[in-house]
Amino acid sequence: MDPRITIVTLGVSDLDASIQFYRDGLGLPLRDRDPDSDIAFFTLDGTWLALYPWESLAEDVTVAAEGKGFSGVTLAHNVSTKAEVDAVLAEAKASGGQIVKPAQDAFWGGYSGYFADPDGHLWEVAYPMLDGM
Repeated sequence: MDPRITIVTLGVSDLDASIQFYRDGLGLPLRDRDPDSDIAFFTLDGTWLALYPWESLAEDVTVAAEGKGFSGVTLAHNVSTKAEVDAVLAEAKASGGQIVKPAQDAFWGGYSGYFADPDGHLWEVAYPMLDGM
């Protein structure tokens, strides 16, 4: 297997609201799509983020769609300064996200906080950037 992740797909309960959160709220670049399509792709540096209806994604994976709570997965967005951590968390909150852990000095020597998107997917915003990120 090649050492890379090409697409991260999030199951969402309301595709239009999630597109609005990621495109309009966080400013991620949405790829052109047919308005009737049931999937949305955002082109990121080095990977894509996909949004797909929760039920349809569960069906594709062949698991029950009722799963809720912590799934053992977080996504991370690394930035160059502590001020950027605060700014991204504020942007997420203003866009309808929920701050789960306010930004603070971290035990590993950096500065980070967490927000949840409208479907509860957890994102860490962290400084300093890891080498090579």
